[in-house]
Amino acid sequence: MNKLVFSNLLHRPLRSVISVSAVALEVIMILSVVGIFMGILNDSRQRTNGIGADLVMLPSGASLISGFSSASMPVNDAIALRKLPHVTIVSPVIQHTVTSKTSIFLVYGIDFPTFNAMKPFVFVSGGPFKGPDDAIIDTIQANADHLQVGSTIKILGHPFQVSGIVEPGKGSRIMVPINSMDDLMGVSGKASNFYIKCDNPSNESLVTHEILATPGLGNNEVVTIYDLLSQLTPSSLPGFNIAVRAITGIAVIVGFLVIFQAMYTAVLERTREIGILKSMGASKPTIVSVVLRECSILAVLGVIVGIAGVFGVRLVIVHFFPTISFQITPDWVARGAVIAFAGAICGALYPSWMAARRDPVDALAYE
Repeated sequence: MNKLVFSNLLHRPLRSVISVSAVALEVIMILSVVGIFMGILNDSRQRTNGIGADLVMLPSGASLISGFSSASMPVNDAIALRKLPHVTIVSPVIQHTVTSKTSIFLVYGIDFPTFNAMKPFVFVSGGPFKGPDDAIIDTIQANADHLQVGSTIKILGHPFQVSGIVEPGKGSRIMVPINSMDDLMGVSGKASNFYIKCDNPSNESLVTHEILATPGLGNNEVVTIYDLLSQLTPSSLPGFNIAVRAITGIAVIVGFLVIFQAMYTAVLERTREIGILKSMGASKPTIVSVVLRECSILAVLGVIVGIAGVFGVRLVIVHFFPTISFQITPDWVARGAVIAFAGAICGALYPSWMAARRDPVDALAYE
């Protein structure tokens, strides 16, 4: 029977290839969308954790996903924060999302001495800011834009000279002096948030209570870095679940229709063959199993091709957009495989049921 199954698949190679391609497309669509979203989230988590802070103070109601891009807190609040017990370092930061013709990227305006004190930068070349028009970038950004120390990069229409290139994983890929970012954004002495380092992480709750009890600071929000990272999840990313459901639905429909058409046509073409099998004593479950086995082989091949294909997609995306993190996780590879396989099997259910109901006399008389 297995020989018959493989013979049927090889008898119409083009149809088999199209069916495998449809299932592979399902897997590629699902894993590509998830890979980009998960890559963005995990990259953001890694770079936020790499700052080295214990707490972050931000304006009330600020979005954790949007990067606290509204610079509304006075930088001078750092003076009050530094006077609190158990606070060792306070670093004001402006986080601003910049949109260019070709990309969207996040820029940090930092106070270099305090930001570096949280966790020192690891310079690959160059060094700290020497003037208000200097910028620090990480190696990923440098490689993506073919920049080196001394190169010019434009931010909000203003030219900055690269003073240093650092290892990635600390804050943004592009950082400029906080006063320069203030001027570019048209604000004066403002910050998006404050990163705070305690003398001991165990004193986080005490410092939080002290901040909220300080006049002028009580309306702000204070969260631990751990809590902040725990909120950077797929469910908190706007549009993640909607995008995944939409792409998954489209992918399943495409795979279902292609497999359905392939199996339906195959059953019609093999009417006499089905009649012969039934006249030889093949039961309805046997006939169903033949069709489902063919579909299973196509689905498994499609899943394998799809998984290999998504790695190819990642290579292409990383090559043309090196600053985008594309992450393929075993969990989502398994989910994508199961979804694609289940969709293919569902597409073969009606054709297999139709084949099993064939009357052997009518089938043998079929021309």
